[in-house]
Amino acid sequence: MLTISKYTFGVGDRFAHQAQAQLRACMKAAEHGVTVVPVWNKSNREHTIIGSEPSSVRTAADAAVKALGWTKPYHVDADHIRLETVDRFVAPSDFFTIDVADNIGKSADPAAVKAFVDRHPQLVGELNIAGIDTAFRTTRADVERVAAKYLNAVQEAGRIYRHIAAAKGEGNFITEVSMDETDHPQTPPELLVILAALAAEGIPLQTIAPKFTGRFNKGVDYVGDVRQFEKEFNDDLAVIAFAVKAFGLPASLKLSVHSGSDKFSIYPAIRTALRRYDAGVHVKTAGTNWLEEVIGLAEAGGAGLDMAKDIYVQALGKLDALCAPYATVIDIDAKKLPSEAEVRGWSSQQFTAALRHDQSNPGFNPSLRQLIHVGFKVAAQMGDKYLKMLESCEASVSRNVTANLYDRHIKPLFIDG
Repeated sequence: MLTISKYTFGVGDRFAHQAQAQLRACMKAAEHGVTVVPVWNKSNREHTIIGSEPSSVRTAADAAVKALGWTKPYHVDADHIRLETVDRFVAPSDFFTIDVADNIGKSADPAAVKAFVDRHPQLVGELNIAGIDTAFRTTRADVERVAAKYLNAVQEAGRIYRHIAAAKGEGNFITEVSMDETDHPQTPPELLVILAALAAEGIPLQTIAPKFTGRFNKGVDYVGDVRQFEKEFNDDLAVIAFAVKAFGLPASLKLSVHSGSDKFSIYPAIRTALRRYDAGVHVKTAGTNWLEEVIGLAEAGGAGLDMAKDIYVQALGKLDALCAPYATVIDIDAKKLPSEAEVRGWSSQQFTAALRHDQSNPGFNPSLRQLIHVGFKVAAQMGDKYLKMLESCEASVSRNVTANLYDRHIKPLFIDG
């Protein structure tokens, strides 16, 4: 079976120009003795907006690996795919994030729920899991309630998995199941039931993306109770270790943190938990790359700065339309968005201060950052004009992409010193 590495980073690239810059961050980690495997990902929604094909992600990843002589593993992820969108991803991808959040809460067959609970009597009663101080205490009705909520989603994951396996062959790809884009977090006891159901469905799951407590808004820091997140994350790691042995899931199974970029306040908790359990993790940081491109343009000055301003101004004019698809994962205060006239008068330093995620800088503007995060459609509509500007500002763009990924993300999570 194709086995996922211990530490993997989702490094999406909206415009397929920063694969080498991203890979350099992983190479810097390798210089410090830590293997962080890049997983280039791009969702069907992003391909549709930009007008690209999934094969372009494979092409860019392969070219970067060849150019820089990377000899460790790497992957291409079909991100947030469903049965109706997966086929275009099958050939170029070897990692599939199966998104079944829309199926959570849909009625499951009562007979299937009963059969599942009958097959898993160990889920009922008092269950002690190593690493969790308090035993789980559940009734049969509790387990039936959780199964009724999630079984339909698990069955859909099974249908998608088998569709992919029929085309690529068993064991030739990595499977992740995503349940994060939903309204309510899954508790550790619920995660245990979900993992039991996924195992019963025959899915060789290697990463699971639950919804955690708190808000994981795009491009900005975690919003919520860090201590509660820390407890939940630790308990989830304990549940996964238990489920691997109890249900025969792959030993490589690990948590996946979606919208994991820029969640600086919870990185210490994640780092400590991973060391406590000697566990792996998958962190998706896709959108932060696009923001670093815009920072690089602004930092270059001249025409690059002018284009960065154009992107913001056009995004401001399309605020509602751009934000609508991301309403659950952004929190923009429109009153804090600077006017077109103000931004037109900014220097490179003022623009980059507003956009770069440096919370110690008084010029940092989280609302502006989130708007530009969802505003990549504006750059896509610029077409070759935007791509040529990326190429002309390559030095400043790539420098920011690499530094952001390594210094702000990989280093705090994995690197000593």
